[in-house]
Amino acid sequence: MAASLPSQCSSLSKINGEERDESIKKAERSYERYRELISTLPKEKGWASDLCLYEGFWYERLAGLEGIMFAQEHFQARPTDIFLISTPKSGTTWLKALIFAIMKRTCYTNSTHPLLTANPHDCIPFLELKLFREPPIADVEKLPSPRLFAAHIPYTSLPKSILCSGCKIVYVCRDSKDVLISMWYHMVKMRSKDLPPLSLEEAFKLFSKGLSGFGPFWDHVLGYWNASMECPQRIFFMRYEELKKETLINIRRLAEFLGQPFSMEEEREQVVEEIIELCSFKRLSNLEVNKNGSRDAVIKNDMFFRKGEVGDWSNHLTTQMAESLDQITNEKLHGIF
Repeated sequence: MAASLPSQCSSLSKINGEERDESIKKAERSYERYRELISTLPKEKGWASDLCLYEGFWYERLAGLEGIMFAQEHFQARPTDIFLISTPKSGTTWLKALIFAIMKRTCYTNSTHPLLTANPHDCIPFLELKLFREPPIADVEKLPSPRLFAAHIPYTSLPKSILCSGCKIVYVCRDSKDVLISMWYHMVKMRSKDLPPLSLEEAFKLFSKGLSGFGPFWDHVLGYWNASMECPQRIFFMRYEELKKETLINIRRLAEFLGQPFSMEEEREQVVEEIIELCSFKRLSNLEVNKNGSRDAVIKNDMFFRKGEVGDWSNHLTTQMAESLDQITNEKLHGIF
């Protein structure tokens, strides 16, 4: 039986003795270089702090950029690795749960499943936000294959080892209007109390200009769409709205892509339906770990479970705002949505 994450996560940073000390020193030297470089990057006002422009995309310095630089320099992908990649607030939490449940479905019973006691973000950690954010960095080489990772990294900034390894990437995108609203609610909760409130109007203006974490949103989506057209056997492009509408069909397609198709026996035993129920918004959001657990002093687990609906933007955006975002989408992603 494969070790469960969170047990994997809790052991990732445990390197003993001199090996651990030297590893930390090397990582610290790398991060010093990254911070020097980041200090020279173009900056613009962001949602909670300044955003830095790196390789054509905007980042909050403390939310991924240093980790991306470390991954670009040091991460070694394996052909068996699986990556879930998305822009923030595009259905990532749900897809993490589904992919973990699909890949680990023979490892646990319904009563012992890690998703009952761990947040999906513990089960599939972010490469740049969790594992490589700062020293001591995680020793991901000790993880057994297939390793499951997540990332918000744009396609053009992926570590070369990921592009060359042949590993599989699942990319999920969502209507930009719902992404904006979900991101706004999330950032309002995370924003320092010392700062004035972030209005929806201000968030809309920043988002429309591409000024959001890991944005511009449309460039991020387009990069993975184009790559999926070139390499469909390696990149599985999913739309959140389609997954919500036809969950059963799309879960089967996802399992096929991951190399873990459901057998006839599993179909008879309704394993697919069990996975859908286990990973449902209602089930996950009502678990104790997701109602009262936390990532750190700022990020609470319940921040990842607001509504999970399609079209909630209509309750917040003006007609003019919605039409403006649709126009940008049509111009930049014509034929994709």
